[in-house]
Amino acid sequence: MNRPNITIHYCVLCQWLLRSGWLAQELLSTFSDELQQVALSPASKGIFQIYYNDELIWCRVLDGGFPDAKVLKRRVRDKLDPTRNLGHIDS
Repeated sequence: MNRPNITIHYCVLCQWLLRSGWLAQELLSTFSDELQQVALSPASKGIFQIYYNDELIWCRVLDGGFPDAKVLKRRVRDKLDPTRNLGHIDS
């Protein structure tokens, strides 16, 4: 089975690299065995978007800001394995 890729597109002009790196770390710590990779992709024009393979799962403009780690983990889990329990995140 092919493992999914997560790509975080972030605006370098807005200096969102640290936020992107932190979210990548959170996803890798939770889904390390299930993901192929979490990639950081520099962008511009205020872009902050997260893709699960080719599907947009977070957009700063559409979703009203930046995701909390637990919200992003739920969205990835819902695509990867909806029956998986994320422990305290699901509480």
